Amino acid sequence: MENMDPKYSPLFTPWKIGNVEIKNRIVMCPMGGTSLFGWMEPNHFDKEAAKFFLQKAKNNVGLIIPGIAPLKDTFGGRWLWQNKKMFRELKPYMEEIHETGAKLFVQLTAGMGRSWAITDHVALLHNNKLLSAIAKPIIDVPYQSASPSVLPSRWSDKVTCREITRKEMQDIIDAYAKTALLCKEAGVDGVEVHAVHEGYLLDQFTLKYTNKRTDEYGGSFENRYRFAVEVVQAIKKACGEDYPVSLRYSVVSKVKDFCVGAVPGEEYTEIGRDMEESEKAAKYLQDAGYDMLNADNGTYDSWYWSHPPMYMPLNCNLDDVSHIKKFVDIPVVCAGRMEPDVGAQAVADGRIDAVGIARQFLADGEWITKMIENRLEDIRPCICCHNACFNMTHYKGVANDQDLYDTMHISRCALDPQVMQSTKYKITPAKKIKNIAVIGGGIGGMEAAIVCAKRGHKVTLYEKSDKLGGIFIAAAAPSYKEKDRDLIAWYAREIQRYGIEIKLNTEVKDIDSLGADEVIVATGAKARKLPVKGAEMAMDATEFLLGEKTVGENVVIIGGGLTGCEIAYELYLQGKKPTVVEMKDDLIAVKGVCLANSSFLRDFFNANKVPVHLETKLQEVLSDGVQVVDKEGKSFKIDADSVILSVGYVPAPLAPKGKHVHIVGDASKVGNLRTVIWQAWDVAMKL
Repeated sequence: MENMDPKYSPLFTPWKIGNVEIKNRIVMCPMGGTSLFGWMEPNHFDKEAAKFFLQKAKNNVGLIIPGIAPLKDTFGGRWLWQNKKMFRELKPYMEEIHETGAKLFVQLTAGMGRSWAITDHVALLHNNKLLSAIAKPIIDVPYQSASPSVLPSRWSDKVTCREITRKEMQDIIDAYAKTALLCKEAGVDGVEVHAVHEGYLLDQFTLKYTNKRTDEYGGSFENRYRFAVEVVQAIKKACGEDYPVSLRYSVVSKVKDFCVGAVPGEEYTEIGRDMEESEKAAKYLQDAGYDMLNADNGTYDSWYWSHPPMYMPLNCNLDDVSHIKKFVDIPVVCAGRMEPDVGAQAVADGRIDAVGIARQFLADGEWITKMIENRLEDIRPCICCHNACFNMTHYKGVANDQDLYDTMHISRCALDPQVMQSTKYKITPAKKIKNIAVIGGGIGGMEAAIVCAKRGHKVTLYEKSDKLGGIFIAAAAPSYKEKDRDLIAWYAREIQRYGIEIKLNTEVKDIDSLGADEVIVATGAKARKLPVKGAEMAMDATEFLLGEKTVGENVVIIGGGLTGCEIAYELYLQGKKPTVVEMKDDLIAVKGVCLANSSFLRDFFNANKVPVHLETKLQEVLSDGVQVVDKEGKSFKIDADSVILSVGYVPAPLAPKGKHVHIVGDASKVGNLRTVIWQAWDVAMKL
């Protein structure tokens, strides 16, 4: 480690969870979809996940905690402990993990309760007793969302979750004990209980606003925490007092109401777990037998604390988590946009015991090794987009608008399609070396060029401007998009490695003149124009983002969606007064945008009284504002110094698709980084 910056050295000291020594202070936090026992399919030893974690173990992580393993299969209803073969396969794998010096805990979940991300189709099953009964052998829908009390679903306003029975709770407690013992026998270093955290089932029991029970599991503090206590007691009875049990724990719930969270800095009344209760709860759970708190903040009602998007501050949970450490003697891990240098200092200061990091391991599985070797510029940054790792989308009138395949394959990565898809996306040497021309130096063009070059092709990249990055330069412009800017810089360095000839300031007019065997067109999209009177007085979103045009104090953004809302957020941060006008009945009714990201923006605008006009259409752009019409047909004026149009984009391919002409990215279909990068691979792997 002689090359490593000494500021990171506190992360590379040993520590203990119970009697288990961990070689360093970096914990790979659990991510749903990375379970060693599969995720939604029938439980099995998941070789893809196993390969994924072994690669991380070989790259210097201290403790690995795979994503949640449901104690009972989502499909089919088999209990994990009933599959002894799976645990026999786990045993030699644990020996491989231990050879690297890493340790591994298995995270086991009691369930989701009202946080179960149901789709509209599942909602139909939920509400139709006959269909529900027919489907029960395949998927027991009322069981999956059973909650401490009768509660509204987080995802569908058409679904009310039933109260879980005492018998079901006892079965869960027994399953924890039986499964933990099988893990111990297979050589797993410890288990993590999921979770008094993020508003999952055990957490719902602890919170007053979700627990209305009148039996010994509701009412008083002791009653609300009883389920979580009985779980650890059962595990310790089965496995022995010295077998480590971690708890995934949310320090403060950050909840104002059902489906309404509290954004950073907001004055609000907590209806979940406040800090005063958390101080007591942390000690109580430690005394019950938990050996570690793997901690952050939030619930699904304030999901951006548990799954921070780029709008949340870096190290957003550190102050709350470090506060709770004062009340316990067991180790405390902090997660939530943790930066290694800040985490290292917090460890050195005794504020936390270890740093929890999750999605950075998806964006770059070798980031710890690169940090040790002082190659920080080679680390591909996670940009907190959630486009592939957790793209559960929710907006008005629609529950979880996510494809079933995506639901079954969360924890992939927008930036690296090989993550958890290593058999589908891989670099194979080209059978015939070709001259490949890539037109357009945006993310899609650069990714396609890199994949082609890695396969052995001779690649020339043409970019009409003087820099690489394309439309993503504008997307990365807001102040809170530092990770996006880091990504552009990473690409600029990465593309230099592979002998790609880069021709900047070179506009291609005729692809036939390039003399290439194959041409990849990655020329992006152009802004949609509105046929509205006075539209020429407005500016396009990219003109604002790139600083080509300046705005006044009062700014109207026409078009919500992700881009419009991000512009409004940036304007607010700049001290301006934005107003958003959106035709749909929800600000961000866009498939593929994680609820953690979209709910932050909705809650932020609501908390900070940013005017939002839904179901409202632009009639005319005026010199001093806009004329709009609402859903009742009422026309009114909004005064403004500047108007920004953010009404989407249309593909702008330089040439049509042909036998040797391939179109990628927004030039093919306007999407996000996931669609752009994955499509670049889809094309480049076949050439």
